[in-house]
Amino acid sequence: MYAVVESGGKQYRVAPGQRVRVDRIDGEIGSAVKLDRVLMVVNDQNETIAGTPYIEGCSIDATIAEQHRTRKVLVFKYAKRKRRRVKTGHRQYFTALQIGSIGK
Repeated sequence: MYAVVESGGKQYRVAPGQRVRVDRIDGEIGSAVKLDRVLMVVNDQNETIAGTPYIEGCSIDATIAEQHRTRKVLVFKYAKRKRRRVKTGHRQYFTALQIGSIGK
């Protein structure tokens, strides 16, 4: 059984017991989160339930496992013959979710 869920403008394929990194969600480590933007569910009999765009009444229970930042991504801007060089870095915040149950 798995589902496709939308979080932070991105879509993720999740299954019970899986750990997924999503864009930052406010909350403490160990607190429960309910993801209700479920786009599609495939059950154990390979029956597909698709939403238009979301499935009404369907939600996914998850627990916040980690709040952290990713590795630094270096951004270097360079303009030849203009003496312009800019070096910056960026670290994106993320939340690791432990997926619990997929309910209808």
